[in-house]
Amino acid sequence: MPTGTDRPAPRRVRLDADGPVLVEGPVEIELPDGTTVSSDRFMVALCVCRRSRRYPFCDTSHRRKPRRRPAGD
Repeated sequence: MPTGTDRPAPRRVRLDADGPVLVEGPVEIELPDGTTVSSDRFMVALCVCRRSRRYPFCDTSHRRKPRRRPAGD
């Protein structure tokens, strides 16, 4: 059983209401189909709007077209 000193340092994740999710890297991302992609960058921007041509990585496509707000907001 691991002790408290054996645990890896936590990753910091930053959420931005109108942009990508920023994760301190390096990271390995598991996609819904089970495949994995990785990045060894110090900060990784993950797309949440699904407009990126580089999904799951953000390419700033969200800046070109405003996100549609759900009805009633």
